[in-house]
Amino acid sequence: MILVNHLDSFTSADTVQQQTGFCITLFHCVDGGVAGYAIFGSGTKLYVTDEQVVKPVVSVYPAASRAHLEGKSSLLCLASAMFPPLVQFSWRRRKEDGPLEELPPAEGEQLELRESGRTAGILLIHQQENSTYKYRCYVRHEGGTVEAQAEQEVPAPAASCPPEREPADLPALQQADLSFQSQCRVRLLCLLYTVLIVKSLVYCCGLSLLMILRNKGASTNCSHAD
Repeated sequence: MILVNHLDSFTSADTVQQQTGFCITLFHCVDGGVAGYAIFGSGTKLYVTDEQVVKPVVSVYPAASRAHLEGKSSLLCLASAMFPPLVQFSWRRRKEDGPLEELPPAEGEQLELRESGRTAGILLIHQQENSTYKYRCYVRHEGGTVEAQAEQEVPAPAASCPPEREPADLPALQQADLSFQSQCRVRLLCLLYTVLIVKSLVYCCGLSLLMILRNKGASTNCSHAD
């Protein structure tokens, strides 16, 4: 039964509380020899086992996620087949043929998914248009730091639906619509005036007919009186 090696230089992450604890080793002399005592921080997991430390197998590739549909890009770094199963992910980026640089915290968000025998780290990138950065994943493990064999270029974020554009001939359509409305109004006014004129003519004709009949009746009465 042995302790996992290099506890004094490894940072462990609690899989439940996602807290980071540090291991500090203190040494003192016992009968001319050296003995070590490990002091563990809160959230540290200690594995006591006779198994050998196995470095993780690291692979990285683009990840399809809901964030991709929201205009962001995402990369997935997968660490598997390691012992002990605790790892930490970090990312670096390179612009074209430039040197590797640390990823600024404001330009990316990191998530972790843990399953039996493997751990996945997801990097959500607020990528700008025409970005030429390539990203490399690093996995820190008890057996040492392992980096992905290849750099990954993030896919372009999904294009959102462009806003509806007004047709190029909209002014012409608006002008035609206004012209049509004006013509309708003119025709309506003409019809209204025509109706009023017809009514006036009917009224005048009716009034004239009544007057003629009245005068004719008066003449007939005068003849009978004579």
